Amino acid sequence: MDSKYQSYVDLIKSKLSPYRFNHSVEVAKSAVYLAEKYGGDSEKMYVAGLLHDVLKESDREETFFFFNKYDTELTKLERVTPKLWHAIAGADFIKNELGIDDEDIISAVRYHTTGRADMSLSEKILFIADFISADRDYNGADEMRERAEKSLECAMDMGLSFTISDLVENGKPVHPDTIDAYNDIKLQE
Repeated sequence: MDSKYQSYVDLIKSKLSPYRFNHSVEVAKSAVYLAEKYGGDSEKMYVAGLLHDVLKESDREETFFFFNKYDTELTKLERVTPKLWHAIAGADFIKNELGIDDEDIISAVRYHTTGRADMSLSEKILFIADFISADRDYNGADEMRERAEKSLECAMDMGLSFTISDLVENGKPVHPDTIDAYNDIKLQE
């Protein structure tokens, strides 16, 4: 798949540090693996994985350039939470600047950080791939990989619990989409 999407590889290489570039490539590989395991579209997930952090290292000025250019409305919480900007602006960027019109890819990029209620298969795959990529070595990464082998929902439960706990422990607000995603997974149990 690499040669077909070389322009995306070149783009992220030009926009990201070597660390973040490597992370994006590893997430793409994990997303393909999960797509093949759980019946998703591996080609779409490869693209989403490559591009999920395309604006992760953009400064505020560049990020808000895209928000303004595409009339992106941010909630009060989103305006004061820079860690969320890259996913929101990234979805706008890949749609409008790269001409990607596939909603699976766009929404997977948009919700890979927060999750949301009623997540699609593609959204779940990218959310989990971001947690289990080979470059990840946080405390619990191996358990997360084991859970991803059992089911996407099992891994989502851990990923969302981790995210919410981390935000609360650090005195940060929790995006309503993350709470909705967590409740959605719990209601499915």
